[in-house]
Formats: sequence, C-alpha cells, structure tokens
Amino acid sequence: MTKKDLRIIFLGTPEFAVASLQALVEGGYNVVAVVTMPDKPAGRGHQMQFSDVKKYALSVGLPVLQPEKLKDEAFLEELRSYHADLQIVVAFRMLPEVVWAMPRLGTFNLHASLLPQYRGAAPINWAVINGDKETGATTFMLKQEIDTGNMILQEKIAIGEDENVGSVHDRLMEMGTGLVTRTVDLIIECETNGTPLPTTPQPEIAELRPAPKLFKETCEIRFDEMSAEQVHNFVRGLSPYPAAWANLTIHGQSFENVKIYQVEIAESRHTEISKNEIVIPCREGAVRILELQVPGKKRMDAKAFLNGLH
Repeated sequence: MTKKDLRIIFLGTPEFAVASLQALVEGGYNVVAVVTMPDKPAGRGHQMQFSDVKKYALSVGLPVLQPEKLKDEAFLEELRSYHADLQIVVAFRMLPEVVWAMPRLGTFNLHASLLPQYRGAAPINWAVINGDKETGATTFMLKQEIDTGNMILQEKIAIGEDENVGSVHDRLMEMGTGLVTRTVDLIIECETNGTPLPTTPQPEIAELRPAPKLFKETCEIRFDEMSAEQVHNFVRGLSPYPAAWANLTIHGQSFENVKIYQVEIAESRHTEISKNEIVIPCREGAVRILELQVPGKKRMDAKAFLNGLH
C-alpha cells in the first residue's frame, strides 16, 4: 500500500489543524474529504465565517462536510460514501463511536499534550498556566473515553521561562505536522507488511492535570489569591488568546475588563503606579504589568497607557 492508496478523511477546525492538513495534502497523501464545524456568524456584521480548515480545504479543492450533529443519518451516509480507510482528527470535537469506528483502520487523533496529562480542550494553555517546563504532542487511536486511547507517537518540546502560549502553540503546530505524517507512514508500513500497529497504553499516573475549556471567568487574575509566579504563568498561559484580565484602579480611575498580555515579577511588594510603571501586589510578591489593553483601546505597553492618562 502507498500513500496514494490510503483514503483519508481529515476532521479539524482551527488554524492548529490546518498545518497538519496542509502537510498531508502537500505530502501527496490521499485526503478524500474534510469534516469541520458549521459556519458561524462573527464580527459586527454577523457575516458567516468559515473555519480555518474549511478555508484551506476549499483552496485546494477538497470536499467539505459540516454536520450540525455528528449522529445525523444524512451526514453518516455521506461520510460512508467516501470509503475512507483512515480518519485523522486534529482539534475537532468529541466523536461518537459510529464516526470514529467507521474506517477499517480506525481513527487517530493528534493531541497537543504529553498524554495522559492535559486531557481536554485547552492543553497548551494549561501546561503554561501550571508553569510546566516542557510539553509536547501525542498521536493516539480513538476510543470512547476522551483522550484515553493507546498512544502511537509522542514528542516533547521545552517551554521557555517567559514564553507565552502563542509561541508554544505555533511550535507544537509545526511539530504536530511531522507527528501526523509519521503516524500515517507507520500505519501504511504496518498495513503493507501485515503487522499490527505498535501502540502503547497510556500510563497510569497518580496526579492527572486536566485541561478544561477556558471561559471568561476562568481568565480573571485574582492577585490576592495568587503568588507573583502564579500570575506570571497565568498571564503567559493566556497570551495572546484568550487573554487574562483584571479590574484595575490607576491614578484614581477604575478600568474594568483590562486584558493583560505580559507581566514580570517585581522586586517591590507594594502597589506602585508611577508615570512609567504599574506594579500590583499579589498574595506573595508583586508583578509589574508590561503590556495591556483597555476595552475600546489598542493593545499597548504600560508606559504608553500611563502617558495617555495625563
């Protein structure tokens, strides 16, 4: 069997998934269709917006399926009509068994963590929020319980001390493309040789860290409950998106829902708001805000923001 013979359906939605899809298409793999989220209204005009995966799929002439419900019989019939040998999931949604069990070689997922840690919707954010020094990505075969299937390949990267989730995301996205194509190559090799795919059960770990979906309330900085180091990691883990936020009082003015993109640990333990800097005390220590955005204004450094108040 060659990569031209293996019929692949790709399931994904955001930019993170596009890199893997593009690697498959440009690598000459036989992607026969793409499944992505339905279009949704966005922006002030509420115009219908395509997912990043749909935009790319249309640009290279791939058929696009956008089911509202994954158990819808019309969608399942259309999916079956492609006679896929293999399905690949990158940043999509939880699949029912009727979908993931459909191809004869099953379905594998690329997950942006070192499984079994950080099962869930926001693994990259939570690894940085928790101050981890390394993270990675894992390919694994899907089964019913989310993110629990047998692992195929796994690769690690270091997380820089001041690195934010945006750059970790981009490095994992690039690394993930190699993991996806190497996993497909391994599946083809095993299929050609008539040997079982070598997989490893996820290890049992006493303390599993979850990676739940992020909501606005999750992203509030609680200075009085967090140490300076925790605030630093929290801001890094949410920057640039969805962004940590706080309500601040500066020079007697109250500012609500201020997005904070970058802080550093400060030597002072007291509130200091001068012409050039904003230092906020935490439960332990203090942080200096370096970059922020007030609603209705552009993102800017603290000095530019303070200059605008005078």
